[in-house]
Amino acid sequence: MAGKPLLGAPTEYPQRYAPELLVAIPRAGGREGLGAVRFNGVDIWTAYELSWLDARGKPRVAIGEFTVPCDSPAIVESKSFKLYLNSFNQERLAGEDDLVDALRRDLGAALGALPDIELFTVDGYAARGIQRFEGVCIDELAIDCDTFEPRTDYLATAPGSARESESLYSHLLKTNCPVTGQPDWASIAIRYRGATIDREGLLRYLVSFRQHQDFHEHCVERIFSDILRCCNPEELDVYARYTRRGGLDINPFRSTRARRPAMVRTARQ
Repeated sequence: MAGKPLLGAPTEYPQRYAPELLVAIPRAGGREGLGAVRFNGVDIWTAYELSWLDARGKPRVAIGEFTVPCDSPAIVESKSFKLYLNSFNQERLAGEDDLVDALRRDLGAALGALPDIELFTVDGYAARGIQRFEGVCIDELAIDCDTFEPRTDYLATAPGSARESESLYSHLLKTNCPVTGQPDWASIAIRYRGATIDREGLLRYLVSFRQHQDFHEHCVERIFSDILRCCNPEELDVYARYTRRGGLDINPFRSTRARRPAMVRTARQ
């Protein structure tokens, strides 16, 4: 981890622009044990606490959407990102383009890759409304749960099943921050093409992450890799939308294909 970790530590909010607050976390450590699995995808960060001053000192606010390629060498610690964004609160900028240029420059240096950045007005973002994942929610399946650390042996395909395309989702994914132990709540969608995945086993597998500690991105990559290895689909998308914390939500998407996910802002975001 580059820089001093900020999660779980008492900190003061900066009064001036402070790009040095960004703390990079190499992705490589979280990918140990995944084997030779390859994937495409992005991490979509939504920042709800983004404000600065215009040239006359008048506050401006926006909602920022940051799309980070999954092949960037690093991710950014969420608390450091929050503090960095809030360092713009008293910063005078000539225009919105200057803000975007600074964000792209600083985040690019921390991530090792340039993110795509889009700013929305509050009303413009609200116009998107609340959406739900496409497909079938598997949360009401009657299952017994007694394991709350990841169990890949729950994953299986139905014997002799036909090849099909299917979209399933669940709101029951809970993981935990590896630094603070705080709970991270998410809705997760799995779209695949291949032999039919056993739904009860899939739900038990997702519930088994309930006490697991890792960063959002690493959890989704593990879920993607486990399903790919255990169920051998021809195509696979895994998309998690995590509930915001500290004015940020993190939404990792991994796929066997080079594509980006549809924008889905769930009810808990």
